[in-house]
Amino acid sequence: MPQDELDRRIIAALQGDLPLVPRPFQVIAENLGMEETDLIRRLQGYVKRGWLRRLGAILYHRRVGVRANLMCAWKVPPERVKEVGQYMASFPQISHCYERRTYSQWPYNLYTMIHGCDEGECQEVIRKIALETGIQDYVALRSIHEFKKTSMRYIDEGDLDGLD
Repeated sequence: MPQDELDRRIIAALQGDLPLVPRPFQVIAENLGMEETDLIRRLQGYVKRGWLRRLGAILYHRRVGVRANLMCAWKVPPERVKEVGQYMASFPQISHCYERRTYSQWPYNLYTMIHGCDEGECQEVIRKIALETGIQDYVALRSIHEFKKTSMRYIDEGDLDGLD
């Protein structure tokens, strides 16, 4: 949990795009009314506390030729979830790999988001996973329409009004 209001303001600032300048943290620090070195020290503390794992760039995958993705739901025996999940997660074409609770009408417990240049490439990853793990009970889910795709926002900047 953020320790103080400065933590909240820093987290809110990091939720958006980084400025496309040689020293983006200097710009963010200036906008927060602090020194760049102090901001970086805070961020290093966030890493040590486990609050911050990484900062990443968003690549517009469709613009660079990665046009297909499939969410594949797998029915994996509980005693093999860790082993199979780690194997699935090792594929560079898989960006997300999660275990989820099952239900009587939906027995699938492992989920992978697979990306490729075309659906055939995604299907090839599924085929290889099925062959190597012996897991044959799965369903590939295709997106029909994307309604929203954004980075998660943890702190609403509106909640920070009046904190300056």
